Amino acid sequence: MKKILLTLTAVLALWAASAPAMTPDELLSTVDRNLNPESYESYRKLINIEPDGSKREYLMYTIKKGQDKVASVFLEPASDKGRATLRLGDNMWLHIPNVGKPVRITSLQSVTGSVFNNSDIMRLDFGTEYNAESMEEVEGGTLLRLKAKTDSVAYDKLEMVVDKKYTVPTEIKCITSSGMLIKTLYFKKITEFEGGRIRPAVMETESPLNPGYKSIILFANVRSRDFDDEVFTLNYLPRVESLRK
Repeated sequence: MKKILLTLTAVLALWAASAPAMTPDELLSTVDRNLNPESYESYRKLINIEPDGSKREYLMYTIKKGQDKVASVFLEPASDKGRATLRLGDNMWLHIPNVGKPVRITSLQSVTGSVFNNSDIMRLDFGTEYNAESMEEVEGGTLLRLKAKTDSVAYDKLEMVVDKKYTVPTEIKCITSSGMLIKTLYFKKITEFEGGRIRPAVMETESPLNPGYKSIILFANVRSRDFDDEVFTLNYLPRVESLRK
């Protein structure tokens, strides 16, 4: 019996060694689906920390559908309640209660005045905006190098370290076409969400362009949910909060 078990172990080890490894694109696709369902809802708390230690916090309800539709509404603080954002591909808008039509915003602006820009806050799947060019084994995981598909993407390059056990990011360096580091994103506190999804519950960022400033996003209730296309329109933007259950 012992000899049989040893032989079986050897066969399994040989099979694992010969099994084809993921391509960079396959790894990136797995990262995207491990982070979020393709269509989902979630709650996020965004915390801005100033150099003097003072903080400002925002609570947001966010929905996403498919590859290019994201909408959010601010629930707190009271001064921002009802503000809502919509992203359709590269196009972004901000709705402010009691103000006329939604206004266009850009990916490099920030609706919360934080180190996170609008592209970070209204994140699409990484595979929607980036091609996976290469990967290599590094200490702490697999380094995945990404290149923006178009010039409209906030960062030209990403260097993403992927955790081997859970296949989610642990760190992402956001880099310009000239090689300058804009910011680093840190993914922390691996947590099991509804449906058995295991992913980071915390994302932090700091930037050499904003010394002393720090921003944090806490994720909660990330769960699959289908939405009609109608809710991702400018006309529906003032009513996004009504989708909360």
